[in-house]
Amino acid sequence: MEIKIFAEKVRAAAAQELGTGYEVMVQEVRKNNGVLKTGLVVLAKGGNMAPTIYLEGFYEAYKNGTPVERIAGIIVRICRENPVKGNIDLEFFRDFGRVQDRICYRLVRKRGNEILLEGVPHLEYLDLAICFFYAYYSDELGEGSILIHNSHMEMWHTCPEKLFLLAQVNTPVLFPWKYGTLWEILMENIRTGQEEGGSGTALQPAVPDDIPMRVLTNSRKSYGAAAVMYPGVLEEVAERMGGSIYILPSSVHETVLLPYDGMLSAESMKDMIFDINRAHVDPEEVLSDSLYYYDAEMKEIRLL
Repeated sequence: MEIKIFAEKVRAAAAQELGTGYEVMVQEVRKNNGVLKTGLVVLAKGGNMAPTIYLEGFYEAYKNGTPVERIAGIIVRICRENPVKGNIDLEFFRDFGRVQDRICYRLVRKRGNEILLEGVPHLEYLDLAICFFYAYYSDELGEGSILIHNSHMEMWHTCPEKLFLLAQVNTPVLFPWKYGTLWEILMENIRTGQEEGGSGTALQPAVPDDIPMRVLTNSRKSYGAAAVMYPGVLEEVAERMGGSIYILPSSVHETVLLPYDGMLSAESMKDMIFDINRAHVDPEEVLSDSLYYYDAEMKEIRLL
């Protein structure tokens, strides 16, 4: 059974169990790097907020023998135990003056995101693309993000360059950069009760113990690779590390920094990045197969 047929069977079973107070829909969601996921959207009648429950894991359980009815029951229980209450008023989003202080950026790779990039304002950065999002926050819903599309930019009568100038100020403030050893970053996650961000641990066994490896991310460990663009950050990091540095794109969530001292060749690091991206990083979290170099004297980052 294909996942689309499976999703429709789960949708029908969940809708029957939930009753007429809910609308249950199957939705295909395009994620980073062109990854497509099948989600079940459960919307309470009269509401405009709905969770999306991705079905890929459930599909694997189904193929291993779990009945559709049991899977639908699990999803219904999740929805009832974690109800989304109230509505969100997005009228404010039409007013550029009310959103510009929370416009931020993230980095994604260009290759594999061609369809996404057609619909969103972006700027090219080396072999990557800078995309923009609104960092949402409310007491009721907590934190979230809204990807900015071309239609939003046109509604606001603005341009990618203006969005970048705003994001260059907002992102470091709302998502401060974090730098340290892998152990320090992991311990901070534990202290704050966060899950481990990204896939930086995958690089640990590939780097010899005698080479000082550092991790650069942000306070949320989410799309923290963008911290390489924060004003003055690479300059300060290079000073701490004693000079120019290699930048390895561990994932969209963090980069790994190594001193430019000749202990590892550029070709060996490129091979390492390529292999790790395919073996240890989720497809939607891959940033790049490339190796980058920050020249401490020229104060610039370039592609090797």
